[in-house]
Amino acid sequence: MSTSTARQNGTPAILGSMPLAIVFLTLVLTPLILTFVLSFSNYDYATGVQPGYTLEHYASIVTDPYFLNIFWRTFWIAGLTTLICIVIGAPEAYILSRMKRPWRSVFLLVVLSPLLVSLVVRAFGWSMLLGPAGVLGRAADALGLGPLLYTPTAIIIGLVHVMLPFMVIPVWTSLQKLDPTVEHAAYSLNASRLQTLTRVVMPQAMPGILSGSLIVFGLSASSFAIPALLGGRRLKMVATIVYDEFLAELNWPLGASIAILLLIANVIIMLGYNRIVERSYKRSLG
Repeated sequence: MSTSTARQNGTPAILGSMPLAIVFLTLVLTPLILTFVLSFSNYDYATGVQPGYTLEHYASIVTDPYFLNIFWRTFWIAGLTTLICIVIGAPEAYILSRMKRPWRSVFLLVVLSPLLVSLVVRAFGWSMLLGPAGVLGRAADALGLGPLLYTPTAIIIGLVHVMLPFMVIPVWTSLQKLDPTVEHAAYSLNASRLQTLTRVVMPQAMPGILSGSLIVFGLSASSFAIPALLGGRRLKMVATIVYDEFLAELNWPLGASIAILLLIANVIIMLGYNRIVERSYKRSLG
């Protein structure tokens, strides 16, 4: 095929993708660029946003222990939520991949059912269960565990409930590519169930676990409704403090700076995690 023919065949594809590219630039990149520019603006509490640019907001964030503690709390909660979702979601996905119809469809509906309910409604439901008058709240109080509501434990419980489907589905999709006869072959070679899971099933599930982990961590670190409703006003996370700076303090440049730093930190952590998991995955295959 000549170069001119290849270019002609590629032209319709390029033209067809133009509307999607325009929508992406308009709805994603444009607000992000405007937020990035706003983060450098001067601000005065008496008059609001001022002309000119400054690095003062970024400097105040990275040097203030108050903000650093909030970032640390956000990332360790997101990381623990991701770990719990892996521990619960990977076995669920494996069981789902081994089910036959119609039980597979029923179980899949159960897994996806939290997504059918509004996030705010689910958060309010957990607040009722974890509150002093709720079933779980009274059980924790009877066991001497103290109050659950407005604690990191409450936030993690709510996030796991919300994020679990985002872990199960990618792992299940990866396991769909695994031929059951491969497991039977491993058993025929006297491999134990643990050896089969670690050497046959896990390598096939790792791409799904990686994808699900990135999704769960990113969504958990930037979640707003669950931390706001289950963490209360005193237990801040990054998304809630961005909300406060924009709508309560009206310090838009500082709120934009916090949002940009959250995005940058998220990208760095997720890229590092992706590289580590990919290296271990390649070693297991090698």
